[in-house]
Amino acid sequence: MATDRLTVVRVPGSGAEDVLVTPNGRIWTGTDDGSVFRVSPDGRLVERVGQTGGRPLGLELLPDGRVLICDARRGLLALDVTSGELTTLTDTVGGQPMAFCNNAAVARDGRIFFSDTSRRYSVNQWRADLIEVTRTGRLLLRHQDGSVDTLLDGLEFANGVALAADEAFVAVAETGGRSIVRRWLTGRRAGTHDYLAEDLPGYPDNMSLGTDGLIWVAIASRRDELLERIKRSPLPVRRAAAKLPEVLQPKPKRTARVMAFDDDGEVVHDRTLDATHFHMATGVREHHGRVWLGSLHEPAVAWFDV
Repeated sequence: MATDRLTVVRVPGSGAEDVLVTPNGRIWTGTDDGSVFRVSPDGRLVERVGQTGGRPLGLELLPDGRVLICDARRGLLALDVTSGELTTLTDTVGGQPMAFCNNAAVARDGRIFFSDTSRRYSVNQWRADLIEVTRTGRLLLRHQDGSVDTLLDGLEFANGVALAADEAFVAVAETGGRSIVRRWLTGRRAGTHDYLAEDLPGYPDNMSLGTDGLIWVAIASRRDELLERIKRSPLPVRRAAAKLPEVLQPKPKRTARVMAFDDDGEVVHDRTLDATHFHMATGVREHHGRVWLGSLHEPAVAWFDV
């Protein structure tokens, strides 16, 4: 397993959770104060180009050039990168507000596959959902007409979403299950699901399709034995643990790690990065050999070359 040094690019906001790289090489990220930033390819220019008023997480590019924002508090938003105008695409499912919109992947025809992490806890209580094992996460599909279907339900902390290069399947990370679920969209297996990867060495977060055709996965933290023991406990114990003060709850281990899988679930890259100045990689995007990272905690994005 290779170890790489990171180049860190600071942004004026904490928790640059995800990264999007557009075809012109610009990098986009959102921070916990609701800001959306655009970063020049060389990292020297950082511009605030939007403000959601919520908590932006996953970012994607829409076919019309707008930036899709998965805002944990406000749902699916579209940002006009010229005017800064925000449009709400989806904030309810079945008439009920989403509690925790997280990550997305956009098909070539404009359909949006996205995750709703929990129906019980918000982004501010993400640890509680992991500890309690609510299994209320969903993989959702927004059609071009605005209607929304549920593709998978009962997921253990639904998180990152990525489409295969040929769009034969969509993958969603089950952070709590340390697995990546694959939902087939075409072919003889269409409508069924299986696993792209299981028993991962840590907890998968955001995912994205790289320009190399691989599905890149951010591993937010390595496997935590205390958390795993709690998760195997009876429900009253899990609920009690979820109510403990944060300082007493299991904590993510300081690490920065990403993996990349081919369509058969084979590991092509497994990179552990120097976490001295940048840790808890939650977003990842490969763009022509350069891999950009986001972090739930850091006031920065970072990159390394494959």
